[in-house]
Amino acid sequence: MQKRTLGKSNLEVSAIGLGCMGLSFGLGQPVDKQTGINLIRAAVERGVTLFDTAEIYGPYTNEELVGEALAPFRDEVVIATKFGFRVFDGKQQGLDSRPERIKQVAEESLKRLRTDHIDLFYQHRVDDQVPIEDVAGAVKELIQEGKVKHFGLSEAGANTIRRAHKVQPVTALQSEYSLWWREPEEATFPTLEELGIGFVPFSPLGKGFLTGAINKDTQFDKTDFRNIVPRFSPENRDANQLLVDLVVKFAKQKNATPAQVALAWILAQKPWIVPIPGTTKVPRLEENLGGANIELTADDLRQLEEATSKIAIQGARYPENLQKLVGR
Repeated sequence: MQKRTLGKSNLEVSAIGLGCMGLSFGLGQPVDKQTGINLIRAAVERGVTLFDTAEIYGPYTNEELVGEALAPFRDEVVIATKFGFRVFDGKQQGLDSRPERIKQVAEESLKRLRTDHIDLFYQHRVDDQVPIEDVAGAVKELIQEGKVKHFGLSEAGANTIRRAHKVQPVTALQSEYSLWWREPEEATFPTLEELGIGFVPFSPLGKGFLTGAINKDTQFDKTDFRNIVPRFSPENRDANQLLVDLVVKFAKQKNATPAQVALAWILAQKPWIVPIPGTTKVPRLEENLGGANIELTADDLRQLEEATSKIAIQGARYPENLQKLVGR
């Protein structure tokens, strides 16, 4: 597996990481523990070194799974987790990035992850009730104590990134990015490039849509987050099928799968981008990792750019209440 460095930091990771959320939360029924452990360890065996989780995934169960799965390989891998939500009675109850809460989450996450340090600690969503300088300052203290190695932000806007970076250098920004959600290119890429910050896109396969395995007739499990995402309404899936058809056609020309082309396209955008596709199945894991081996020429990229630019994606990527939490 090829390696990449996140921005100007010294944090080197595999070119493709593993988003672990879907093993426990958000995309239908969670897998049983042993299946999750086997999947994560299969990723380690295949050269993956970046594993992404969060306190809120479950809550708590995903960190526990990741901690148990990676315990035998702790020194070989990079574990990223997140703070920033209030959890009450096992449920998410709004944002909370007060410094005392950040430190509490760090201590609890360390125990669940079975480790003495968190490699990359993200603020999950910007909390407009807490100055970002206070957030960065709290993480800086954790770094000074050796409990955290690197500071990250998730779905933050450019101004917030700049303010945080002045207090504690930001190693990585995590936000959604794919062939069907390209807003970061204008909204944050220039800032990341200027400040030397890496980018870790989640949902690089469009929450599964770009794999070609989802169509207007697909029925999601009742616990699946995609049921409330406007972009995944049956009529919007039908309209957005144009993009998938294009990727499928291009993939055939490259003797690759649509998922591999979607990931190769992301990797070709900037050398400091590390996507974190998630999966619950080892064959899909292997397919995704194969995206790092797909070479897209300048002409390939130009063709994709020209073709996709003519397609208007239908539907918002979040319901309105969650859309308010991004880009702040």
